[in-house]
Formats: sequence, C-alpha cells, structure tokens
Amino acid sequence: MKITTKNQALNIVETSYLASLSSLLWVALYYLPIGGAFLRLILPLPIILLHLRRGTKAALEGLLIQFLLLFVIMGPVRGTLFLFPYGGLSFWLGWCWFKEKSWRLSLTIGVIIGSIGFFLRVIALSTLVGDNLWVLITRASYGLIEKFIGFFNLPFSPSILSIQLVAILLIIFQEIVYVLTVHVVAYSIFPRFKLIIPDPPRLLHSLVDFNH
Repeated sequence: MKITTKNQALNIVETSYLASLSSLLWVALYYLPIGGAFLRLILPLPIILLHLRRGTKAALEGLLIQFLLLFVIMGPVRGTLFLFPYGGLSFWLGWCWFKEKSWRLSLTIGVIIGSIGFFLRVIALSTLVGDNLWVLITRASYGLIEKFIGFFNLPFSPSILSIQLVAILLIIFQEIVYVLTVHVVAYSIFPRFKLIIPDPPRLLHSLVDFNH
C-alpha cells in the first residue's frame, strides 16, 4: 500500500500504536495477578480514542490488528476472548460518541453487550478449563442469598430458579457499574485530548461535576 499523504501515515501509526496498546493491556489483565480492576477499566479506552480521532474505519482496522496480535500471542481461545465484551464494547462506545449519541443509548446497549460478553466468556472459559464455571457463580449467588435470609431471619429457602435469577441480576448490575464508570472516566479524560463526548443526562450530573 502506497502512503500518499501525511494524514494516511498518521492513521497507520495511530491505529497500530493504539491497537498494540490495547493488546498489551489485555495480556497484562490476563496474566498479572494485580491491578485487574484498573486494567479492566482502561482496556476499552485506546480503541475508543482511535475511533474518536480517526473514525469508524480506523477503529475496525485497530480491532482487526488487535485480534491478529492476540491470536498469535495467546492462541485462538484466549486471544479471541478480548472481543467479549471489551472489543465489542469499545467499538460501540467509540461509535456512539463519534456520532454524538446520547448516554442513554450508549449505556443501555453497552450493558447488553457487556452482559452477553460475560456469558460468552463463561462458556469459553468453561470449555477451556473443563469445568462448569456457571456452577461457581450460582454457588456465590446462593451464599449471598443465604446471608440475606439469615440477616433478616426470613422463613424460606431459596429455590434453584431464584438462585439463577439473582446470579443474572448481579451480573447485569456489575455491567451497569462498569459501563457507567467507563463513561465517567472517558468524560473526564478525553477533553484533555481535545475530544468531546456528549454530556450525560441530568440525573448523572453529580457523577461528573468534578470535571467542570
């Protein structure tokens, strides 16, 4: 491919750099024993930044580069897991903010992407380790319900259906907190790169007042 303009050269450099940075963060998240929460929080930001600076085509190219790098470095299963949900979520949020869509839309679909990605990861990792990880999740859910029942001295035992439902609700709540936190962090950081994302709804102004 012949590079004919300075802008094309910058596109290639930024796409390669930010895709590599996102890949490095995923490798660190997967293998390092500490810093997992922080790494999860910033993992979508490089591809979102690329989307806002260089557009949708560059973001897709960045995801492809990241996929190929991780496929080679970590193998087909571990290398693909970054797509669920981090790759998909980073592209979605980047597209929403690039198109100046509302937080309601980006948050709602972002939580759906995150929740679906969580379940896909559970299936993939269960296959990888040869154990049903959903059983571990429902056991944790059961323990939480038991503590709740014991604390309020309630006269009933949880059913299998209620245990499964609580597990699903906890996962969705976790994704709501995660996606919302990514929004707040991006809203505070990206203006420093002269990139503006849409303002939050009035209900969430208290979360981002520290930026203004």
